[in-house]
Amino acid sequence: MFVLVRRVDLVDVIGSALVAKAAGAGARTIAAALGRPVDTVRGWLRRFGRRAEHVRVYFTVLLVDTGPDPIPPAASVSVFADAVSAVVGAWKAAASRWPDIGEVSPWQLAAATSRGRLLSPGWP
Repeated sequence: MFVLVRRVDLVDVIGSALVAKAAGAGARTIAAALGRPVDTVRGWLRRFGRRAEHVRVYFTVLLVDTGPDPIPPAASVSVFADAVSAVVGAWKAAASRWPDIGEVSPWQLAAATSRGRLLSPGWP
């Protein structure tokens, strides 16, 4: 899956914004780098930020359940960054178990796992 529900941009573009925010970048910087409107990027970041703890828990459980020798990500500076790390960790765990999964990005896996609802308020 390459998109999220009610989003025009590809999930990899949104995922890039989330990774940049987790690394400390602001919405204006991210928007400029991605060539997207600031309000659009700010909306992605806010929606993910509101869901970050739920996303962190969901993908940490997926990581532990999937990985042959799972190592959950260590806590970082924010729940937002922890959630991003959990998504990437779950992707790495899935890729280690099923090597062909590595052909999709962490954000495509997140979109498929969430049925496109990663930024939706009712998920998970």
